Amino acid sequence: MKSIWFFEDVNLFSMLCPHKFKEYKACHEFNHYKKQDYIYFEQDRSTKIYLIEKGKVKIGYYNQDGEEVVKSILTKGELFGEKAILGEVQRNEFAQSIDKDTTICQIGVETMYDLMRKNTTFSFKVYKFIGFRFKKLERRLQLLLFKDSKTRLLEFLQELCEEFGYDCPKTGHKIIKHPYTQKDMASLIGTSRPNLNVLLNELKEESVIDFHGKEIILFKKSA
Repeated sequence: MKSIWFFEDVNLFSMLCPHKFKEYKACHEFNHYKKQDYIYFEQDRSTKIYLIEKGKVKIGYYNQDGEEVVKSILTKGELFGEKAILGEVQRNEFAQSIDKDTTICQIGVETMYDLMRKNTTFSFKVYKFIGFRFKKLERRLQLLLFKDSKTRLLEFLQELCEEFGYDCPKTGHKIIKHPYTQKDMASLIGTSRPNLNVLLNELKEESVIDFHGKEIILFKKSA
């Protein structure tokens, strides 16, 4: 069993020194999931949080019409199921692997509380992370409810730029190397994959972006 803190360069994992986790190693296990496997369902008991070692996980729920609503798509080093820390008893969302090989480390809530009690800095960062996650989700739901699909895409591209973008030193344009497929992106902005492709090509023709595979160039606006 290897410690989850080999993720020490990403997200929450950098907040707790690796040696402090060793005493908990026996409490944890890595679980492997194939594409479309569920990690948990709506209505399941909320007793654990989860950390992604490898792969991608979709978080979502089904509305009253039985349609799937995607809340987020998470990748390596990210945490989910975090509402269990806040006292959630029953899941109100599902978590599903969308990669052919997803590896998850699960941590019991009581163990997480113990870690947080022993390290106040870590505890603060966990709650800050949860607040950031809720704020991001609220923003995404507002986009889905009140903005047209092209506006949703533009704002999503700005989100990607904040998370994965960097400046090209020669041109000043933003280069975004992200982990999402077009299907992922379409799910996150609440549109179809064909419509997303149309929108991306429109933005390309308008010289707003260029794209190839999982790289997007966000052109610098001229003065």
